[in-house]
Amino acid sequence: MGTDPVTLADMLRVANSSGFDRWQEQIRRTGGCSNPIHLVGQTVSRDARTGDVLYSYSTEQEPGGRLRVACGNRRASRCPSCAWTYAGDTYHLIRSGITGGKGVPGTVRDHPRVFATLTAPSFGPVHNRPTNGRCRCGVQHDEHDPELGTALDESRYDYAAAVLWNNHAGDLWRRFTIYLRREIAARAGVTQKALKECCRVSFGKVAEFQKRGAVHFHAVIRLDGPVGPDTEPPAWASVALLDDAIRAAAGRVSVPVAAAGAFPARVLRWGEQVDVQPIGGLAHAELTEEAVAAYVAKYATKAAETTGTVDRRIGELKELDKLTDLATHTRRLIEACLRLDEAYPDRKLWKWAHMLGFRGHFSTKTRRYSTTLGALRQVRADYRARQERQERGLSEDLDDSEGSTLVLAHWTYAGQGHTPGESWLAAQLARDIKTNREIAREVRADLDDTEGWA
Repeated sequence: MGTDPVTLADMLRVANSSGFDRWQEQIRRTGGCSNPIHLVGQTVSRDARTGDVLYSYSTEQEPGGRLRVACGNRRASRCPSCAWTYAGDTYHLIRSGITGGKGVPGTVRDHPRVFATLTAPSFGPVHNRPTNGRCRCGVQHDEHDPELGTALDESRYDYAAAVLWNNHAGDLWRRFTIYLRREIAARAGVTQKALKECCRVSFGKVAEFQKRGAVHFHAVIRLDGPVGPDTEPPAWASVALLDDAIRAAAGRVSVPVAAAGAFPARVLRWGEQVDVQPIGGLAHAELTEEAVAAYVAKYATKAAETTGTVDRRIGELKELDKLTDLATHTRRLIEACLRLDEAYPDRKLWKWAHMLGFRGHFSTKTRRYSTTLGALRQVRADYRARQERQERGLSEDLDDSEGSTLVLAHWTYAGQGHTPGESWLAAQLARDIKTNREIAREVRADLDDTEGWA
C-alpha cells in the first residue's frame, strides 16, 4: 500500500468508527476536499405563524460533532478538488463571454473577439527550447528539463528587475487598459468621450507564471456596443482594428520606479512579444472558443508554485533557510524580494516573496464581460438547497417573500483539515469523484460535440 504506520493506524481507526459512513457522505458532499473547514452549530426552521418546528439540525450527531464543508481554495496545489470546481466556474465565466449564455446573448459571437497574450521583457538569457531545438548552452533540452527557464549566467541575470516587474504587473495591466481605449478611439476617429457612447471594451484575463518566474497575462478582449454585450458594436469595430490597438497600447505603457538605496531608477514595460489571435467563428480564426476558455480555466488554479517556489507565505528569513528544495534560480528571486523590501517598503515585496513579488489578482474581468463567479456559485448553492428542502419534506421554493418560514442558525469555526488517515481516505474518494466526472463529461461530449467543461 505504501502507507506509513501512523497513517495506516489512523485510517483503520476512522474506517472502523461508528460514524464512518456519515463521514464519507460529508467528504463526498465537499467534492473530496483535501482541507475541509469544520463547523459546530445548529439550525432550526420554524413556521413563522404557528412557531412549529419544521426542521432542526445539530452537529452533535455528526462524526466528531462537526460538519465538514469545502475549503473553496482555488489553488490545485492546495486542494485539487476545490480547484477543479473553481476551474469549471472560470471556464463557464470565460466561455459565456465568448459564445453567450449565463445571461449573455448569443449575438456576442458576432462581436470582435481576440485572445491576447502580454509578456514580460527579458531580464537575462535563460535555458530554453528554441525552434531549432538547441539552447544557447548547446544542449537540446527535454520539455521537462528542470533547467528550463533558469538563468544561463546568474551573475548577469537582473533578479531585482524581474521581481520589481512582477510586483508592478498589475499597474502595467491597468495602464494598458487605459491606453487600449485611447488607441481604439484614435483608430475609430472619435474622441475618448465619444467612444464611451458607442463602444465598450470588455475583457476577462488570467495571469500565468513562465518557467523563468515572470508573470504574463492572457486575456479575452471583446468590443461591444455602449451598454455591453446586449448591444451591437459600431460598424468600424473589427478584429483587425482591435489587434492593432492592442499592440500599440502595449508598446506605449510604462511604469516608472524611483531609485531607492542601492537600486537605480527603472522604467518597466511590457515585453516585445505580444500575441493576438482571433477567436473561432471567423474564417481565418484557428483558435476555438472552447480551447480559449479551457486554457484560461487551467491557469486560474495555478500560481507561482509552477516555477518551483512554495504556495504559502514564507514569513521570517529563518523559514527561507529551511526551504532546501528550492532551485537556485527561484531562491535568487525570493532573496531579491527580501533585499528590495527594505528599499521599497510600500511594495510589500517580502510579504509576496512566495509569489516572486507578484501581488495582483490572478483573474479579473470587466463588469459587463459576462456573469460572475458569485452568480455561478449561487446557482449551485440554490440547487443544493432545493435538494435538501425536498429531502426534508419542505417546499422547494427558496423565495420566502411572504415570511412564512423563520430560520435560526448559529455556527462556530472549529478547525480545518484531516487527520493522516482521513487525508488518505479523502484522497481515494476524491479520485473516485474525479473519475466519475470525467466519464460523465466524455459521455456528454459524445452526445454534443460542443460540450465544454463539465
